[in-house]
Amino acid sequence: MATGFFAVFDDIAALLDDAAVMSKIAAKKTAGVLGDDLAVGAEKASGYAASRELPVLWAISKGSLINKMIILPMAFLLSAFAPWTIIPILMLGGLYLAYEGAEKIAEFFFPHHKETLHKAIDSSEADLLKYEKKKVKSAILTDFILSIEIIIIALGTVMEQSLVIQIIVVSFIALLATIGVYGIVALLVRMDDIGYKIIEIAGEKRRILKVFGELLVKGLPIIIKLLSVIGTIAMLLVAGGIYVHNIHALHEYLHFMPAILGELFTGAVIGAIVLLVVKSFLKVKHAF
Repeated sequence: MATGFFAVFDDIAALLDDAAVMSKIAAKKTAGVLGDDLAVGAEKASGYAASRELPVLWAISKGSLINKMIILPMAFLLSAFAPWTIIPILMLGGLYLAYEGAEKIAEFFFPHHKETLHKAIDSSEADLLKYEKKKVKSAILTDFILSIEIIIIALGTVMEQSLVIQIIVVSFIALLATIGVYGIVALLVRMDDIGYKIIEIAGEKRRILKVFGELLVKGLPIIIKLLSVIGTIAMLLVAGGIYVHNIHALHEYLHFMPAILGELFTGAVIGAIVLLVVKSFLKVKHAF
């Protein structure tokens, strides 16, 4: 009886060990999209009054959790009954990521007028709340697309494993994508407030502490911009990697390039094509 009891424990330990190993692999595979999720989250949750930053971030986080609760069962059902759909879904998601990356690059070189938070504030409190809801809705929609990509990529790394390991690994990555990412975002958006508090405590006597506080305040906008750049590159790399790894002819054609450059180049080209198609469609739509 005791032998059987310990055998069960051995099986559980082996299962958890396999799950831990596969979780590390899945985390590496999804790192690019998680980085982009972090950049998007930081961008969407910044620019508000200090009193509204955390409520906005909490609303986005709740939406992100709901997204995962919708996507996870669907992903496991596909894995069990239609595994052949995983790659096409990945490639469709790659089109979206490449488009987003290309659009950000195009926006940098050819900026166009966008509604600003300051404009909403100047109008009325009702306009501000409307703008806030619109931004939160946009963030949750983007999170939904990125969540599909994260979960499908994670699922793709454990397709050969048992269903139990698939559920453990993919659920862990999904949870990491929400709690980990938005936890870091919460620290980032409050970084300037922490800096101001440190400056206040330091006063004029604690010079080193005051300088540290000033660095936190001045560093926030730089970090947000840096995350935006990293996120854009990550989107193109992930999108390009999906196509390079799943289209053999493309992989062979780009073998002369370092892998990372080949994936970046592929993502940029695909993104430019999709962006051109979308812009052309919108122009024709507006013409009619």
